[in-house]
Amino acid sequence: MIDFNTLAEFSRHYCVSICAFLVPANLVTTLLTVLFLYFGRPTRQLFPIASLALLFAITMFLHVATWLMIGVVMAPTFILFGLGLTCFVINFQAISDRQSLEQLLHTGVNRLARSFN
Repeated sequence: MIDFNTLAEFSRHYCVSICAFLVPANLVTTLLTVLFLYFGRPTRQLFPIASLALLFAITMFLHVATWLMIGVVMAPTFILFGLGLTCFVINFQAISDRQSLEQLLHTGVNRLARSFN
């Protein structure tokens, strides 16, 4: 059986290493999801990368939760939680309602391009 106290201690003890992996992993996989959406890649290619990104986001939540459980409430805690939440929402939206997120991306890019003209 898993001892959650030991797992939480492990998470807090190796916080720098865990965050050094999870932050870029969240950013890269979410960026790939957005690029796959923008360029219209098929769902069979989008689903694995978005699922992996969701896994990284959930892991980030659990890691931050170990700090919140012992009362560590600081700026990095909220920043990491916000990063995980943003990545989770983008990837969950990409899986659950692909068309609306794809349309939002194209609209945003078109408006940005028009603002430079």
